[in-house]
Amino acid sequence: MQPRRKGHYYIDTILRYYEGCNTADVDLMMSTFTDDVVHYFVDHGEVRGARGLAEYWARVGPLTQANWILDHTVIQEPEAVIEWSMRWVPKQTGQAELLRGSEWYIFEGGKIKEIRSYHANFYLASTRNAELHDFDYTQRGYRVM
Repeated sequence: MQPRRKGHYYIDTILRYYEGCNTADVDLMMSTFTDDVVHYFVDHGEVRGARGLAEYWARVGPLTQANWILDHTVIQEPEAVIEWSMRWVPKQTGQAELLRGSEWYIFEGGKIKEIRSYHANFYLASTRNAELHDFDYTQRGYRVM
C-alpha cells in the first residue's frame, strides 16, 4: 500500500500548515487554524489560539532546524490522522537525525481546530511524557487510572 499524501482538502491544509512551520511563516500557519485551535503535546503543556500556536512554531522550529513532512494520512471526517517525520538537529549531538510521530487532527469549517501530537523523543524521555499534557481524558471518555 502506498502512503497517502494527497487527494483530500484536509491533507492540503496540513501540508500548508507544515510549510508554515518549516518556513516560520506565522500568517500561513494562522490561515490553516480556527481562532481557538489547541495543540496538545506529550512533552509539554498545550498551546492555544491561532496566533499563539503559529508564533510558538515560528520561535521553536528554527532552534533545532526542524523540518516536517507528512508521510501518510488516514481520513474519517472531521478527523485526519497522520504519520510525520521531522528532520532536526538536537543540541545534544549537533547531528541531523529523523524523529517520527503521529498526529490526530480535528477540523472545523475546513480549518484545523485541534492537534494531538504523539512521539517518543529520546532526548525528552520522562515517565510524565506517557500521555498528552493538559488533555482532559476523563471528559473525552478515555480510559483513566
